[in-house]
Amino acid sequence: MYQQPWKPAHGSMNKTCCLLKSEKVSGVRNSHQLGLPGEEETLRNFLSDSDHQLLIMDVIKTQQIAARPIDKVIVHPLVLLSIVDNYNRVAKDTRKRVVGVLLGSSFKGTVDVTNSYAVPFEEDEKDPSIWFLDHNYHEAMFSMFKRINAKEHVVGWYSTGPKLRENDLHINALFDSYVPNPVLVIIDVQPKELGIPTKAYCTVEEVKENATQKSQKVFVHVPSEIAAHEVEEIGVEHLLRDVKDTTISTLATEVSGKLTALKGLDARLTEIRGYLDLVVDGKLPLNHEILYHLQDVFNLLPNLNVNELIKAFAVKTNDMMLVIYLSSLIRSIIALHNLINNKMLNKEHEKAEDLKPVSTPTAWGS
Repeated sequence: MYQQPWKPAHGSMNKTCCLLKSEKVSGVRNSHQLGLPGEEETLRNFLSDSDHQLLIMDVIKTQQIAARPIDKVIVHPLVLLSIVDNYNRVAKDTRKRVVGVLLGSSFKGTVDVTNSYAVPFEEDEKDPSIWFLDHNYHEAMFSMFKRINAKEHVVGWYSTGPKLRENDLHINALFDSYVPNPVLVIIDVQPKELGIPTKAYCTVEEVKENATQKSQKVFVHVPSEIAAHEVEEIGVEHLLRDVKDTTISTLATEVSGKLTALKGLDARLTEIRGYLDLVVDGKLPLNHEILYHLQDVFNLLPNLNVNELIKAFAVKTNDMMLVIYLSSLIRSIIALHNLINNKMLNKEHEKAEDLKPVSTPTAWGS
């Protein structure tokens, strides 16, 4: 039902861009987690001893499930709807972001995010090292969700970003106590372009090549996609049927899809060029794996100096231009035909009006 607008051959470009993002997102300076006064105390004392035992058992079970590396993150439409609704109620028309917990399951490196809930979160805009996340509220909420669906576990957390921030590594470290290797999903609640509004990340230990510095955790991009169960698909189809613009033709949809794909390609090429410029300037270390993927991308490029290929492109372009010319000509002829018919109908209507007898008023004498 949903698919990414553009995907290069063999996934070389996607792998390259994922590695570029992991290169750019490095560890931040040491900061201290300071507690700001929370706004919600509703579920502060809700947890009982049995709830704590449920939470500990879930962490142990999740450690067994999430021991393998993460290869893909699947986000369900219900999660997106819940996050957007919470953002509109809490942080709409502000610079604040919404943070919450992701629930779901993990199997063979694939994280399936099926549910979520928001958590009270505050941060200092001037000093990113000062932030507060109400983990007591999270534990109380999770205990209630656990009673409804015991198969859902904590798989990570989400943020409305719309980009990674300096304190995200420290927030992610807080979720390490609930699930090993938690997933961070950034949701763009106000997308400027069509496409998948989710970006998933997980942390890995980065060790310098010269081994002179201490290893640190960095974010690595993980492929994400939107998927739904059969029941969710029916609901989404009904929702799209209500909001779908019937005036948009299939051709316009295909053209907009092509445009979105070209914009995605341009963004990836711009990102690659920016990374190479930073490497040349000495601001980023050289990563041989990224260069290998770039070489694979360049090897997939066609040789445009072949005469047969140039002729084939020219013939296809001429055929397309001929179709466009004929379409414009047919459209003009139809418009002219409608104009002539309209003129003839107006003349016939005027003649019919002229042939009608004129009624004269009768004078009544006294």
